[in-house]
Amino acid sequence: MEEPLRRLAPSPLDATPSLSIVNGMTTASTNSISLMAKENSSRKQPLRIAILGFGTVGSSVARILAENALGGLELTHVCNRNVERKRVNWLPSTVRWTDDIRDVLSSDVDIVVELIGGLEPAGGWVRKALRAGKSVVTANKQLIARHGTELVRLARENNQHLAFGASVAGGVPVISGLQEGLAGDDLVQLCGILNGTCNYILTRIESAGISFDAALREAQKLGFAEADPFEDIEGHDARAKLTILARTGLRVSVDPLDIQARSIAKIEPVDFEYAKLLNCTIRQISRAEKTSDKLFASVQPTLVHESSPLAAVERGQNLVMSTGKFGGGTVFAGHGAGGNPTAVAVVSDLISIVRSRQINGVLDEGSTSSLPVSADFTSRHYLRFTVRDEPGIIAALALIFCRSGINIDSVFQKPGYPKSKLPFVITLEPCGNALVEDALKHIAELTFHVQPCLNLPILD
Repeated sequence: MEEPLRRLAPSPLDATPSLSIVNGMTTASTNSISLMAKENSSRKQPLRIAILGFGTVGSSVARILAENALGGLELTHVCNRNVERKRVNWLPSTVRWTDDIRDVLSSDVDIVVELIGGLEPAGGWVRKALRAGKSVVTANKQLIARHGTELVRLARENNQHLAFGASVAGGVPVISGLQEGLAGDDLVQLCGILNGTCNYILTRIESAGISFDAALREAQKLGFAEADPFEDIEGHDARAKLTILARTGLRVSVDPLDIQARSIAKIEPVDFEYAKLLNCTIRQISRAEKTSDKLFASVQPTLVHESSPLAAVERGQNLVMSTGKFGGGTVFAGHGAGGNPTAVAVVSDLISIVRSRQINGVLDEGSTSSLPVSADFTSRHYLRFTVRDEPGIIAALALIFCRSGINIDSVFQKPGYPKSKLPFVITLEPCGNALVEDALKHIAELTFHVQPCLNLPILD
């Protein structure tokens, strides 16, 4: 992967890839919206829009619709719990506010924008809207990851559109880029940073040398992390997004629960110190690679080389790299979260429906394949052990690796740590993850461990 990306750019901010790099998408996409608004201004019958959920994203969508005078779109309904709390005076008085979904489903609305999130009641409402002859635009990654194929089939049965460009990477148009911009290529690999919460936490551990818990509290205080960050920290949020990208870009239908997801909670400041010795940093990496008979996929903290575009992604930014058989590497980067960037993606989907082009729908069921899913990537490995120092530790580890057919590449031990809790690192030559995990089961039986070994792949 490294060589074609080096031809693209040393960092996501300065890159000039073979097809496109998308950065700062809020401004660029807003300009695009204004241009398309002019194209649609001649429509005599604008499409009527209902927004379900008037939170951060929903209110941003409403503001774009109100302030950009999009000729082909008219906001007519807002549906939210305790709707009187949400009512604003900057929307036209013609907008109907309701807390009853039945008011929307029985109305003459053309497109329902679902922004409440979660599987239910969102899933039921989306199904009812499609059956009622209304197209749907959604930013709901969990819903699309788990039920996207079913929902697009339902949309087609009712001659409607299902668009979900905002479900992955917020304001970065990676879905439309993969489906349209790279439609002529045969994509075989996707790799990226898809969760801003994890990226913020890891970059803060790296830059400030603080613990995971301290970085998480800071992220929560600043609004980068939810009060309950479980889905983000454990990789479930990124796994849902990777599922959507695999269907859209690699044309492989996969259940998100079949993709291995590992937590970033075990990462400590010392891991960044050792990573630096390897000219690397640590990021939560989502990757999928298609072969003729298998899909390799995982979401986990990973060492990436400091020259990779992935290493330069900080705070809440997202980045996706695709690799095609013919076109090589392409990088998409920008702000992956927040009300305005996500709202831009939602409104872009609305405009695509106005123009009768479904840019961001799930791929046709017949165009995707089902492959067995494995996390057994072959790569170099970073193993951080924390032990009570005693003679023979390295020899005992080397013996188990030798019996497993695994070659040790290097050993690092930084001074200054107590012998009662001594961290050191072994890197392994390229080998399958399953082979390493099996060896670590035997290693875990040794008595000198203070805490379990941390096993991270090294992305070359």
